[in-house]
Amino acid sequence: MSGLALPTVARPPDDAWLRAARRARQLSWLSLVWMGAEGAIAITVGILAGSIALIGFGLDSAIEGFASVVIIWRFTAHRLHSQAAERRAQRLVAVQFFILAPYVGFEAIAHLARAEHPEVSVIGMVLTATSAIGMPLLGRAKQRLATTLGSQATHGEGTQNLLCAYLAFAVLIGLAGNALFGAWWLDPIAALLIAAVAVREGLQTWGGEGCCADPACGVPSDSA
Repeated sequence: MSGLALPTVARPPDDAWLRAARRARQLSWLSLVWMGAEGAIAITVGILAGSIALIGFGLDSAIEGFASVVIIWRFTAHRLHSQAAERRAQRLVAVQFFILAPYVGFEAIAHLARAEHPEVSVIGMVLTATSAIGMPLLGRAKQRLATTLGSQATHGEGTQNLLCAYLAFAVLIGLAGNALFGAWWLDPIAALLIAAVAVREGLQTWGGEGCCADPACGVPSDSA
């Protein structure tokens, strides 16, 4: 979850760097498929169950899917070694965090004020448990590649995967608490957590100084 800038390192030989870029694209394609399915299921189940936490989780998944598209774009064709493309991708990934926070925060407060009780969602619990287990593996793999590539944008996408895992666990606690103990208020509180963490990560990703901004990274400065 760290928003710290990546260490400045010299770029490895071209063949190693290109393999890492290819691996980053592959992981982003995997994320895109995963997040697309996860987002659609979570939003649908969240609407049916009246769970703002599940809806927020689904929207977060959709945003992560868009971040994967950004990374695929970043490491394709002439943008492969473009410093300008790296900066643009970093900002696009960061902006997505800010898209999620206002809606989820407002709806969570509204649900608390109206004391709306969400329905029990077994599908939602299974979905969030799966994400809590699988997303950390994907996120850490991307962050390791980000260090090799000198890409703050790739690091930001990996951070989104880790954020997804943490939020999945929080939503799972809320869903389980509602199902087992009738603690309906855990659902909107989990949603507020989603909004708060999204703002924090967005600010850190936007302000991060990726190693590609340094000439030592070896990425030529050109236009995207």
